[in-house]
Amino acid sequence: MDRALAPVRQPNQPVLIGPVALLYVQSLSLAEGYQIERIAGSRFAQALAPTTKTIAIEALLIGPDRLRLKKELEALALVSRVLVAATAPALAAAGIPVVCGLTVSLDMQITELKFAQSVQKRDALDVSLSLRYVPRSTLTTVLGEVADLALAAGTPLSTAPRVLSSVPRVPTVPLPL
Repeated sequence: MDRALAPVRQPNQPVLIGPVALLYVQSLSLAEGYQIERIAGSRFAQALAPTTKTIAIEALLIGPDRLRLKKELEALALVSRVLVAATAPALAAAGIPVVCGLTVSLDMQITELKFAQSVQKRDALDVSLSLRYVPRSTLTTVLGEVADLALAAGTPLSTAPRVLSSVPRVPTVPLPL
């Protein structure tokens, strides 16, 4: 294992992008809001509709599975025309589910996927991906909102209060199988 990865991060709660589990997530951000329009001839404004939900994830792919995970993410992002043709019927019914501690979002689609490798981290790949909400049916929209509400309702019941530490988390070597 590369010396630069000697103090590698412990796996945190996985972020599931479809069937791909990202164990070394560095950051995850969720953006959503409402489209606001002024009411004509008035000083008031009105929220018309939700804007598109987007999720941005920065993670590390570490260990011998890093290239397999890279290929799985590429397959989900439909980087080749063959994949688009093969999965088009399935994409009409459902998108990519994203499950993490922040949200449960169904019907997401990968809009940007970047990989980077550096001399300092030869045994790891940095991955950056952006997903956008692409609604496909009312049923999956309702199911996604119900799952997101269930996550929010169950969070206080499932976690103990955490003690904040001033010690920064650093990457660690994965445990051997």
